[in-house]
Amino acid sequence: MTTERPLPPGLHPDTLAVRVGIERSQYGEHSEALYLTSCFVQPDAETSARRFAMQEEGYTYTRTSNPSVTAFERRLAVLEGAESAIGTASGMSAILLLGMGLLRSGDHVVCSQSCFGSTIKLFGTDFAKFGVETSFVSQTDTAEWKAALRPNTRLLFAETPTNPLTEVCDIAALAALAHDAGALLVVDNCFATPVLQKPLALGADLIIHSGTKFLDGQGRVMAGAICGAARHVDGIFAPLIRSAGMVLSPFNAWVVHKGMETLGIRVAAQSANALEIARWLEQHPAVERVYYPGLPSHPQHRLAMAQQSGVGGSVIAFNVKGDDATQARARAFHVIDSTRVCSIATNLGDVRTLLSHPASTSHGRLSEAQRQAAGVVQGMIRLSVGLEHVPDIEADLARGLDSCGGVA
Repeated sequence: MTTERPLPPGLHPDTLAVRVGIERSQYGEHSEALYLTSCFVQPDAETSARRFAMQEEGYTYTRTSNPSVTAFERRLAVLEGAESAIGTASGMSAILLLGMGLLRSGDHVVCSQSCFGSTIKLFGTDFAKFGVETSFVSQTDTAEWKAALRPNTRLLFAETPTNPLTEVCDIAALAALAHDAGALLVVDNCFATPVLQKPLALGADLIIHSGTKFLDGQGRVMAGAICGAARHVDGIFAPLIRSAGMVLSPFNAWVVHKGMETLGIRVAAQSANALEIARWLEQHPAVERVYYPGLPSHPQHRLAMAQQSGVGGSVIAFNVKGDDATQARARAFHVIDSTRVCSIATNLGDVRTLLSHPASTSHGRLSEAQRQAAGVVQGMIRLSVGLEHVPDIEADLARGLDSCGGVA
């Protein structure tokens, strides 16, 4: 291996996002190498035994660890201000690993009812099969979170801003509630990313990421992660993932690792575009309501500006007007289908602007009652704003919005 010059302390996150990774190999590559291998040759049997017993550092098998995955984990951990991070195959597999590591039959979870649809299903249906009960509460009502606590509550789980309504919870207040109850606060930081929001600094214990979104930034691969204290990440999740196997592939880890190098400038530019488009949408006569934390009309605007470094992010939700749910859905579909520049896709955080209809996609597996509780109505459209020229995006949306009044 080459001799590395250590990074000085106090570097800005933008610098860390470019420079933190793994040591160079003996070849001195400037861009981190991609280690596509399922296993690693050991120098001798005794060393192999110690490494498999986790008595000595060293790579043995990629289901356990891999240099490309390590590079991703180190970079994300330093950006979040975490002691450690562990990569997973997807954001949802990170939540599965979280539950498997920290919960057991008889435990109780308090979760925001405004979370991503698959998160609600995982806690409410899948974990329930193993004796874990979940209470779903209002994202924004701290008193409701407190009232839901029980002696057996182990986790409070929130995403902020939420998908798709961009509701914002008070992380510090929820952390205080969790710790007073002897529980942990877990925050899904996918929408804000560490560029805008540092949940650990506000008192959260663990952070969930879907690296598929902003961390990659170009919609190329699936990835997830858990960030937090070493006693949780290294002491609980790392041994478990050796058995459970929801590991992040080296190629995907390398792609997301490289994507994080431009995370700061992408999030800043996309957020600036989103604010301009959100203001435009608020003035359009066919739009009933716009959900965007950067707008003063957002119910948690002040809290969002305090928690998110004064930036609203790049995801917008808006409701198209309609006399009833059927008409609103038809008009939302018309707006989506009329676009030519925006992509009709359910991912987010891409440099290309994406449109989706949450009620029939991300929240389509939920019951109508669950969708109503989450505020996901049939006339809602989610917009993940990219890096295109803003007037081009607005013109693309106007094509359908200007003519949706004729849709019955």
